[in-house]
Amino acid sequence: MYNETFQLKKTMPTKLENHLQSIDLITNDAFDNFIGLPAEKIHFKPDPKTWSIAENIEHLITINKTYFPIFEKLKNGSYQGAFIGRFSFFNNLFGDMIYKSVSDGGKKKQKTFPLWEPKITDEDTGVLERFKQHQEELKKWIVQMEPFVEKNQIIHSPANKLIVYSLEKAIEIIIAHEQRHLDQAKNLLLTKI
Repeated sequence: MYNETFQLKKTMPTKLENHLQSIDLITNDAFDNFIGLPAEKIHFKPDPKTWSIAENIEHLITINKTYFPIFEKLKNGSYQGAFIGRFSFFNNLFGDMIYKSVSDGGKKKQKTFPLWEPKITDEDTGVLERFKQHQEELKKWIVQMEPFVEKNQIIHSPANKLIVYSLEKAIEIIIAHEQRHLDQAKNLLLTKI
């Protein structure tokens, strides 16, 4: 019985492995759908309030990178958490609320913080390659954050120090948010130019 249980645990993917696999799936899905598209299709906006494929991808790079300074501070021991982070009620409330808002399949339009607005020109044709490189960097950070995830580290949102949630929830939010914007970008493939 012990050997069977040990073998079962050994073959079950860890949360870390699941996170890394999810990021790889999102990256591959983006490449499978968007590589080879002409620039006018990647930058096409059906209306002024809808982001193009390129803007959706650039937004993911932009928002994810705002977490990297927090990760760096955790790694080097200089992270200063917000006082509100000491209260699990707020950590769970904010984390669950944000996760729910980004994992609703894009049903509700969300306004992003100006800090996270995509800044990309119609001449920019390298967004997919930047995204691929970014995803590799993101995976490296997630691996480095694993000891802090295991300690249930609480962090604040890069946009507001009073919005707090667990590091694990932050990673789940990042992945769900990526999937949301990938789905939004894929929906644009159905629109005619």
